[in-house]
Amino acid sequence: MSVITDPIGDMIIRIQNGYRAKKEAVVVPHSNVKESIAKVLERKGYIAGIEKKGKKARKFMEISLKYKDGTPAFAGGRRISKPSRRLYVKASEIRPVKYGHGIAVISTSAGVLSNDEAKKKKLGGEIIAEIW
Repeated sequence: MSVITDPIGDMIIRIQNGYRAKKEAVVVPHSNVKESIAKVLERKGYIAGIEKKGKKARKFMEISLKYKDGTPAFAGGRRISKPSRRLYVKASEIRPVKYGHGIAVISTSAGVLSNDEAKKKKLGGEIIAEIW
């Protein structure tokens, strides 16, 4: 059994690999933070849906992948704030990702939001990942 030191990074990589393998869905162990990140990705159109399954300690999420004419909706992503190095930004420091073609997932005091949602609410926080 392997130990995952960065579960959020693992989720992003599983989604990327699922798209590259042309899968319909990927399975990810459940946590509340990963669920809120997946909800942001769903709102922004990078994934088709989320379904929670399992009970108690064996919970997992099935993330349905979204394709547009056979092209993945999710081209890539990278973890910004890592367990070894946390990165925080003020609302005024939030910048567009890939010239506006991507999103940044930011953990704020109002929950996990995309960069444009956080900027509208004038909230800063920890930049979790960039998705494009």
